[in-house]
Amino acid sequence: MTFAFPTPPTRVAAVDLGSNSFHMIVAELRGGELVVVDRIREMVRLGAGLTPQGQLSAEIQQRALACLQRFGERLRDLPAGTVRAVGTNALRAARNAGPFLTQAEAALGHPIEIISGIEEARLIYQGVAQSLATDGRRRLVMDIGGGSTEYIIGIDKTPLQKESLHMGCVSMSLAHFPDGKITPKRFKRAVIAAQRELEPIERQFSPAHWDEAVGASGTLRAIRKILTGRGWSADGIDAVGLERLIEQLLSAGRIDPGQFADLNPDRYLSFPGGVAILSASFKSLGLQRLKVAEGALREGLLQDLLGRIQHDDIRTRTVAALADRFHVDLAHAARIRETLRRFLNQLPAVGSVTRERAGQWLDWAATLHEIGLDIAHSGYHKHGAYIVENADLPGFSCQDQRLLAMLVRAQRRKFPHKLFKELPPPWDRAAPYLALLLRLAILLHRSRQDCALPEIRIALGEARVELRFPDRWLEEHPLTAADLEQEAAYLGSAGFELTFS
Repeated sequence: MTFAFPTPPTRVAAVDLGSNSFHMIVAELRGGELVVVDRIREMVRLGAGLTPQGQLSAEIQQRALACLQRFGERLRDLPAGTVRAVGTNALRAARNAGPFLTQAEAALGHPIEIISGIEEARLIYQGVAQSLATDGRRRLVMDIGGGSTEYIIGIDKTPLQKESLHMGCVSMSLAHFPDGKITPKRFKRAVIAAQRELEPIERQFSPAHWDEAVGASGTLRAIRKILTGRGWSADGIDAVGLERLIEQLLSAGRIDPGQFADLNPDRYLSFPGGVAILSASFKSLGLQRLKVAEGALREGLLQDLLGRIQHDDIRTRTVAALADRFHVDLAHAARIRETLRRFLNQLPAVGSVTRERAGQWLDWAATLHEIGLDIAHSGYHKHGAYIVENADLPGFSCQDQRLLAMLVRAQRRKFPHKLFKELPPPWDRAAPYLALLLRLAILLHRSRQDCALPEIRIALGEARVELRFPDRWLEEHPLTAADLEQEAAYLGSAGFELTFS
């Protein structure tokens, strides 16, 4: 979410609820730049706590909540809007993620978003790009997480190709090395399993499309530490050094302090799967050498948060790009946005949501409300909602897209009031009123003419909305009056009262 601050914040934080470990990073804003002042990492193994039925076990939930409570102590004094917390693959997969998030947000003291794999890839690239030179070279960036692995090709700070594959060091280790035993047969099967995941992207991520390869994850930093510490690689990770590490793993048969004193014990369980994914990546993508960067998802989150604070929100650019792609009538959308602003200027808040936050979401919804027309005129509000909820929208979390999709869906016809109850607070109560405002603004511009509306007074109450027009205006505009009567019937069937005079 975007917040308006009376004075610019001096400290911000990012929290990454990964499938393997949870990370927190705190930074100070100095002269418009971010300076990291604190980092905390805890091995939670959220992904390992997923049951065969896709549920987060009670034990893993308690471990995660205890970690978030400790993070929350550190973040307690940071105001709303200065902390960005996201969940990745394990929370994307968990069927009971919703109830868990309610407890997790209470423990952390700040909202938690679930992001898609493609959005995770974008943020990873953004974090890595901050630590590398701006030289115009094409880079392949890879990040091996606990439950997914991301591959991105970009130039400087701009990602061009993004992929997220459903394999990670935790999931791969659980599937092929559940008891910790490493054999040549098991390792070969793990590598082949990873290569099967990579097969669809081999061509577009081949060396012909990039100049250098960069790794960004705790697994890759651990592998680099072992290779350089043992003299198997001069810098970073190369193919020869990686093969020597694999030979050592197979010779040892399992990871223990005797032969892997240079590996953090926290990584023992997930390390074989991570090495198998890296080996498959070298084979399938033609890698010979991989530099390892320090930046990752957390740093990308901080950069994204900085943009929102400085009013350079990538989500606004994403909405504009989507509107262009689906040939939106921008003049018509602008008329609706202006009417919505006039409505909001009369309202101190919409439910528990500030006028500024409500205005941002209504701006986006008004811009995108007709994108479904590119699919079909019949039911275009449903087509538009599907696009918004399922497209890859840079900057938007899964919850963000759900909220925006519901606003687009609710713009006309039957009012789907029950659907809003599926949203997390505060949107479960505020979103229906946002949808009411959007519906009314669209209705008042049904003629699509560039004619100024009169001064319209609006008041919102509990399950009711009142419109007041200048004297005789509705008599002079009988079509609008008829539309309002129909709208009152739609809203009445959903338990809302619309009055107008």
